[in-house]
Amino acid sequence: MSNKTLLVIDDEERILEVVKACLEDLGGWNTITVQSSQEGLQRLDTDSFDAILLDISMPDLDGFQFFDQLQQNDSRSQTPVILLTAKALPEDREKFAQMGIAGVITKPFNPLTLCDRVADFLGWDVSV
Repeated sequence: MSNKTLLVIDDEERILEVVKACLEDLGGWNTITVQSSQEGLQRLDTDSFDAILLDISMPDLDGFQFFDQLQQNDSRSQTPVILLTAKALPEDREKFAQMGIAGVITKPFNPLTLCDRVADFLGWDVSV
């Protein structure tokens, strides 16, 4: 089992279940899931993560507000963030790159290639 731990933030429980299963079963990574940006920020206060998968459309803080708060904290600002969203337009990708977003995975995504995409964005080796 890998020692990588990812935080997945999405308000859709079904998405969290699929992402967690993919990342753990196919990637061999530890995965913590939360259903709100606020809960994600709280987990970051107590736990350390190697990367964050973040939905943009959230009921409390949206993904951009979450990312802004993340960047304001020196100890958390180096954690790579991958957006997991249904609302990414091709022209948004350049903006995301300028913000320091590690990558964008659009919903719906292929569960079988999710780990490979995450690993590609982060420069990780996928081996279980």
